[in-house]
Amino acid sequence: MTTYPTRSKETAEHVLIVGSMAFDDLELPSVNAKDVVGGAATYAAYAASLFSPVRIVAVVGEDFPTAVLEELTARDVDVAGVERAKGKTFRWAGRYAANLASRETLDTQLNVFADFRPKLPQSFVDSPFVLLGNIQPQLQLDVLSQIKAPRFVAADTMNFWISGERKKLGEVLAKIDTLMINDEELRQLADIHNIRRAAAEVLKLGPKRLIVKRGEYGAMLFDKDGVFFTPAYPLEEEIDPTGAGDSFAGALLGYLAAAGTIDGPTLRRGLRLASAVASFCVEGVGAAKLKNVQRADVMMRLEALRSITKTGG
Repeated sequence: MTTYPTRSKETAEHVLIVGSMAFDDLELPSVNAKDVVGGAATYAAYAASLFSPVRIVAVVGEDFPTAVLEELTARDVDVAGVERAKGKTFRWAGRYAANLASRETLDTQLNVFADFRPKLPQSFVDSPFVLLGNIQPQLQLDVLSQIKAPRFVAADTMNFWISGERKKLGEVLAKIDTLMINDEELRQLADIHNIRRAAAEVLKLGPKRLIVKRGEYGAMLFDKDGVFFTPAYPLEEEIDPTGAGDSFAGALLGYLAAAGTIDGPTLRRGLRLASAVASFCVEGVGAAKLKNVQRADVMMRLEALRSITKTGG
């Protein structure tokens, strides 16, 4: 069995996650679900907390369940940076295609998220591992200005910011270690269709490495050592892909913070592990399956993935 050396959560370093906490109304091929607790920061926190203590910065409304924050706290997620503002929580509604490969946004209500200005508690400013969710690039810069000497900073972004905030996004890319986006966003950012050539173009913008999330087709890492690919775990039943990419990102940073190193082999192991964690997310509506996963479950899935990809001879 492949070993994944990590420290215990008690000795692992902290992961800071900044992003959205939300309600999702989902029209899925198998079920319709309303008021599903979601948001990039929520999924990432559940995943990262499998391996490391987490600090979360977000904003929620008066309608957000206290029980969810208590549940996160019980998982060693520090919610001191979650602001409860007057008004309603960010809400997104979407409809997925029958094959879950694409989705249509039906409604977006920013609510209190429209005025979100990340404020880090003093106890958060020394966070060594930082995950910037796909919030406005200026807000990502504001977070970076509040942090003292982070060891590793990863950021996500989205089509909207790539087209409308390219200059500010460029400032973010110049300050981070790793950019994590999907293949559609990569092609838009580089204005090149070929993934390998697009990746080379994006790396010229500043990040040391690029991770391309490709859903059921796995993920790719581009860095100074070349190209690395990890497949996705093949599922028998796929229910809801919402939050899978955020779970992938959270699991990767959680693992790196627990491993205590950021070298090439550790990153590549982390990508395989993150892919395994993300697969659990897809097996339930929202974070229902993800939040009940244990480390042992992840390791079993990793071993199964190793067996599937093992070559003979």
